[in-house]
Amino acid sequence: MILLTFNIVNIEAEIKNDAQISDDEKLKITENNIKAILRILDLHDVKSSFFIEISVVEKLQNLIKAISTKGHEIAFYNKNSNLQQIENAKKFTQDFLEKQIRGIRQKDFKQPQESLKLLEFNYISNIDNANILFPFKRLKRDTEISEEDGLSIVPESISPYSQLPYNDFVFQILPMKYYQNMVFETLKNDDFVLIYLNSWQFTDFKRYQFDIPFYRKLNSGKKMEDKLDALLTFINEKELATSRMKDYIF
Repeated sequence: MILLTFNIVNIEAEIKNDAQISDDEKLKITENNIKAILRILDLHDVKSSFFIEISVVEKLQNLIKAISTKGHEIAFYNKNSNLQQIENAKKFTQDFLEKQIRGIRQKDFKQPQESLKLLEFNYISNIDNANILFPFKRLKRDTEISEEDGLSIVPESISPYSQLPYNDFVFQILPMKYYQNMVFETLKNDDFVLIYLNSWQFTDFKRYQFDIPFYRKLNSGKKMEDKLDALLTFINEKELATSRMKDYIF
């Protein structure tokens, strides 16, 4: 099973040459990036899970509704929010969607699992930092879903052959043919492959002069759209199964 997921987060990088991009403009960039992702998912009839960063939930209400209406899962991405902020966002989103929010994803700042259980989350999908050196570390960890404190803990996926993680950076830099083979071979060994991408990777950095490392600009924007399209084409051609996170876990 392939679990394709997206983190909806505003890019935080500074602007080159003292130019200014307002918070509203950054939000609009995020919205446009997500709309591009949705078009590609619709084209291939693939459903996925979107992890919305807590601080932008209320600002992206209409977009979240559109994502949910298309049949994708809405979950949360906790960047640095406290428990009260998470609870408020969860209640707000569940009220306007009339659907339960089951999943939450964390990276640097992690709330205790028992606290997230009390907020009635059902699963946690924590991720690691991804930078230019991270993919080349030799990794060894459990890739099976476990149960802790009444929650399903979903680990990041790692290729058992190349030992590369399926994070946002690896997807961006690897040649798609190599990535496709990695996915195909991993599924022969593991029950699922969890892939995650960030909405800001679909930004046109030639148009928006954010000050980000050169290696993060590689294959971004339209090239990122093309890579996603190529991956989904491969998935359908090979008749590989895909699922939203909540459906696979429960």
